[in-house]
Amino acid sequence: MSSDLDRCRGWIESALEYSGGTHDFIDICEGVYKGTMQLWPSKKCCIVTELIVYPQKKVLNVFLGGGDRGSLAEILSMHDDVINWAQDQGCSGVSITGRFGWEKHLKKHGWKPLHQSYVKEI
Repeated sequence: MSSDLDRCRGWIESALEYSGGTHDFIDICEGVYKGTMQLWPSKKCCIVTELIVYPQKKVLNVFLGGGDRGSLAEILSMHDDVINWAQDQGCSGVSITGRFGWEKHLKKHGWKPLHQSYVKEI
């Protein structure tokens, strides 16, 4: 796992630039090692997920994705595997936190926007 994290570090750090400062690379490593986060490495990209248990629902949240230029198709090719894994974990839903540009690509897979997030640093 360590070699995958090392190999994916640049992609993870690039994606973290859009996370609003909630995590850094060490936080991701700790989450993966503890099993609270899942690293989905691929040849030219990776995604990071986390299981979230709400009072009424268990959801897999895809909150980081990044890769080499042109790796979007490779990221999207992981879709079915991620969905199947989430179902195996007892999830009844999957959420994605990402930039607005993801919407048009995810729509092809049956995703719809739920809400927008706004942040203000104080």
